[in-house]
Amino acid sequence: MLMRRQFLAGSALGAASLLLWPRLTFAATGSSTRFLFVLLRGGLDGLEAVPPYGDPGYQTIRGALTLSPSSDKPAHRLDDVFALHPSFNFAADLYQHGQFMPVVAAAPPYWGRSHFQAQNCVENGTARPDGTQTGWLNRCIAGIPGVDGLACAAVMPLAMRGAAKVETWSPPLPTSVNPILLQRLQPLYAADTRLAPLFERAIAQQDGSSEPAPSMSARPGDKSRRKDGLPVLMGAAGNFMGKTNGPRIAFVEDDGWDTHANEAAILTRKLAELDAGLQAFHQSIGPMWDRTILIIATEFGRTAHVNGTGGTDHGTGGSMFLAGGALDGGRVAGNWPGIGPSELYQDRDVHATTDFRSVFKGVLAAHLGVPESQLESTVFPGSAAARPMGGLVRSPHTSL
Repeated sequence: MLMRRQFLAGSALGAASLLLWPRLTFAATGSSTRFLFVLLRGGLDGLEAVPPYGDPGYQTIRGALTLSPSSDKPAHRLDDVFALHPSFNFAADLYQHGQFMPVVAAAPPYWGRSHFQAQNCVENGTARPDGTQTGWLNRCIAGIPGVDGLACAAVMPLAMRGAAKVETWSPPLPTSVNPILLQRLQPLYAADTRLAPLFERAIAQQDGSSEPAPSMSARPGDKSRRKDGLPVLMGAAGNFMGKTNGPRIAFVEDDGWDTHANEAAILTRKLAELDAGLQAFHQSIGPMWDRTILIIATEFGRTAHVNGTGGTDHGTGGSMFLAGGALDGGRVAGNWPGIGPSELYQDRDVHATTDFRSVFKGVLAAHLGVPESQLESTVFPGSAAARPMGGLVRSPHTSL
């Protein structure tokens, strides 16, 4: 584990301006290409992130979650069928420059609805949750001579586990505990003669008074109070990857994408964080952006129908996103199956038509130069049916 150094969060982008960096040592990579994988844990609703406003069945099936370019808060129009969520402001700019691309109706080969099993498949690169104990990113790194990896995560993720050298980095631990969390834990220890006074003293010190803070509007773990959100992590990844001898392959993860209730408000905030993370990465990686592609994915999509609490439940087909200066974007990729009553998978989900591994393989082959034989035998074993998606890399290109 790398030593953690103090940093200051905050910039015009809402990202971190990291002042002191650990002394990481990566293999010399010169001006080689870069690849970042961002995993959104929880199951992002692809119909909310990339609303198919032009689909005849969309408005009927989505009800209150309907978004379109003509909404009160207009979605960003991409073409006659698809738009981007209103929070995707920077992503929409990238799209206009051909540097952002959604992939619709995409899913890993596992079509179950277990978070953990689906995430395992996304990270181990096989069709089974227990397919292998190593990650496809690590196996990819191991097959490229002289290349190291970076995981911006507190614990080594499955995607990066294996024999290849991978460093980890995460922001420093907070110097104080969330006062809301202290308030909620305090009653559990009120009868403990030793711990009760400690809780009272800690709450008083953080509140600046002898009484607990009255407001309970913030939730423990709320990303608005955390120092490890996507803008910070993606900004850090870009800072490392932008160096001449920086890592060529990196991983970032984020949680909080499980939206069983109050989805509209949650995703407005979370997608704004993701958008700010894209902007932070674009800024921090600097000129290396022109040689970079990143893929953003989640473990599954969500139900097409909205449930009774304004949310959606675990589904199948969702959306992936690609970005970067080396991307041939500015279009919507994937085969859209429609969301009419006869078009849904099991009468509830978007029917997945693109295997995640086809997108991964397309980028790794054309962008990083990994041989297709290696992709099928080692990186994604048993994936011969998932042909690499073509046309993902462009050259030359113009950065923003």
